[in-house]
Amino acid sequence: MYQENVVLCGANAYEQKYYLNPDFSALPPSVQDELQIMCVLYTEDVGGVLLLEFDVEGNLQFKVEAMDADARFDEIGSVLKIKQIRREKEGLLRSLEMYYRVFCLGEGLEDMDHDLSD
Repeated sequence: MYQENVVLCGANAYEQKYYLNPDFSALPPSVQDELQIMCVLYTEDVGGVLLLEFDVEGNLQFKVEAMDADARFDEIGSVLKIKQIRREKEGLLRSLEMYYRVFCLGEGLEDMDHDLSD
């Protein structure tokens, strides 16, 4: 269905804005709230722009950008914060990947059972 990466959500410290892709408005409000809190807290802590994107295989990727002149952006803090998020929100992130694979990529559960055993 999708031929390239698809943005799930993102936050921008420069514009102090949060974005949720309207294609994912069917996610439960509690999940939407958790994504917003997670993204906004990230940008408040380290600055820059954070995007959560699904790649063509359905894996959730963290994409980080910062302006060259941004002395506030903490590159090392960014890496550490993403590791922390991946560890603390592992269940949420896996559930989002499963949701994307089923409802957006059209994979069946038998396809995911194989992927999850890898």
